[in-house]
Amino acid sequence: MTRESIRNVAIIAHVDHGKTTLVDQLLRQSGQFRQGELQGECILDSNPLERERGITILSKNCAIDYTDRHGEHFHINIVDTPGHADFSGEVERVLKMADGVLLVVDAFEGVMPQTRYVLSKALEAGLRPVVVINKMDRPNTRPHEVHEEVFDLLVDLGADDHALDFPTVYASGREGWATRDADRLPQEGQGDVHDLFDAIIEYVPVPTLDGTAPLQALITTLDYNDYVGRIGVGRVFAGTLRTATTVAVIDRHGNQTLQKIGQLFRFEGLGRKEVEHVDVGDLCAVVGLKQVDIGDTLADAEHPVALPTLPIDEPTLHMTFRINDGPFGGREGLCATNRQLRERLDRELQSNVALRVEDRGDEFVVSGRGLLHLGILLETMRREGYELTVGKPQVIYHHENGHRLEPIELLVLDVPSEFVGSVMQLVGDRRAELVRMDTRGKQTHLNFTIPARGLIGLRNRMLTATQGEAVMHHRFQSYGAYRGEIPHRTNGAMVATDTGQVTAYAADQLADRGVLFVVPGDQVYEGQVVGEHCKDGDIGVNVVRQKKLTNMRAASKDQTVVLKAARQMSLEVALEYIEDDELVELTPRSIRLRKRHLSETARRKLSRKAAAT
Repeated sequence: MTRESIRNVAIIAHVDHGKTTLVDQLLRQSGQFRQGELQGECILDSNPLERERGITILSKNCAIDYTDRHGEHFHINIVDTPGHADFSGEVERVLKMADGVLLVVDAFEGVMPQTRYVLSKALEAGLRPVVVINKMDRPNTRPHEVHEEVFDLLVDLGADDHALDFPTVYASGREGWATRDADRLPQEGQGDVHDLFDAIIEYVPVPTLDGTAPLQALITTLDYNDYVGRIGVGRVFAGTLRTATTVAVIDRHGNQTLQKIGQLFRFEGLGRKEVEHVDVGDLCAVVGLKQVDIGDTLADAEHPVALPTLPIDEPTLHMTFRINDGPFGGREGLCATNRQLRERLDRELQSNVALRVEDRGDEFVVSGRGLLHLGILLETMRREGYELTVGKPQVIYHHENGHRLEPIELLVLDVPSEFVGSVMQLVGDRRAELVRMDTRGKQTHLNFTIPARGLIGLRNRMLTATQGEAVMHHRFQSYGAYRGEIPHRTNGAMVATDTGQVTAYAADQLADRGVLFVVPGDQVYEGQVVGEHCKDGDIGVNVVRQKKLTNMRAASKDQTVVLKAARQMSLEVALEYIEDDELVELTPRSIRLRKRHLSETARRKLSRKAAAT
């Protein structure tokens, strides 16, 4: 495999613009798989959470061996980038592995906010985009307008003339075709994606690197395997990487260690193929290095020269993880001890570079890039059988010259114009400042800067205020001056005073007091938050009370009880809802809210003590 035949391309798209489906078609039509070998849809989104949410969390590599119309063979490495700013630690590192980008845009929706973040990083890295206007099979497509939107976005991001002269391919990932002419689309069941392959080969540059220079390879992502330990995934920038050779591993602080490479793998299709050497410009996975981290350089042992280190975004949010010490602890999960929780978090640190964990003995302070970042980790652990409780998300403050600084995020909203007033009121209460406002037909595009703590709990209130029609995205911008207090949840909690099974009779009696989170038949315990009080201040309620039966009032004379629907909470909603004195209890089968101190007597003592001080 020569350097001239290698193409490294990263693929960028907004959520649900068809990025993964399009890559599936490239894999299917490359000719390197047998009929029926690729089953199902969305091959790249292999993580169950990615399939459910339609987002890419972990970047993945695949490689396609393609033979063009002239019989020339090419090896195309495709890297799937995360589309959310909470995973920006992944984004910047992944772009180091590419020489060009595929920008996938929906032919109807056009350019969306989250695309802007990843594309700006690609332009900063000097990568030229190949624009793919996807979903051309949809009704009401507007390919020419979308093409202009992409051009305007690139101008807005300060792209140079070379990047502005981008090629455009019009495609349908679902139907499996691509063409360079928007006015001559293939009929249904006809066409192929060869025009897209040709555009990649023509416009994505050949790696312009020196194969005769001393070895330099950069580790950009990590994988982990229970049998071989850490696997470093990266790119060879100079020289040739060979198995069974000793290399100098240089970390981001300049420290060097000599280590021996055990195995080398190139990407082939959806898997990896073991090879003896990897040439300059190609991507590879390295096995056998005892100590390797993201941003490390693998250099020639005799002439070690480090490559520039990769920036890793600092965490902006932290939460406390602790074992489930509630009355139902250990009933529903397989892993419920402090040791198991510590081992799981240590394992996560092997590959999740944007995560930080501080062990405080009986609890762990886990810091991440945002609520989605930590929420994905918690949901993954829950599905693996872990039981734990987590506290309210807290932002991480910095202090400079005696002033408190807090993380400020750029909030981008697309809302129907009739709801702009409600949205302004909502974000204004959270110390947001308007940066830009554009009206596009019946939609209004709003840009705000907002404290990161103002985003906690905002999404659900935003959807309520706009009747579910708001499109909301945010990304970290910088640290700025503390903007003052933000109002918290105004309603109190309904807290269970007894342990047992929820009864319909008790739920009916409490209907006027607020909204319940539990239904008849659920098991609850003392100190569990079972509903939201209609007034401020917490209230103790007995949701397990049964109707007294006497000879004068027999059970057979009961009337049918019609209950209000209970409020069901997802993990993210629960994390946004809780206050400082509350916890979210996670098990494989349940998500419960509870007070940090279960006993009502203990809570009263603490409140009196706090009032006295």
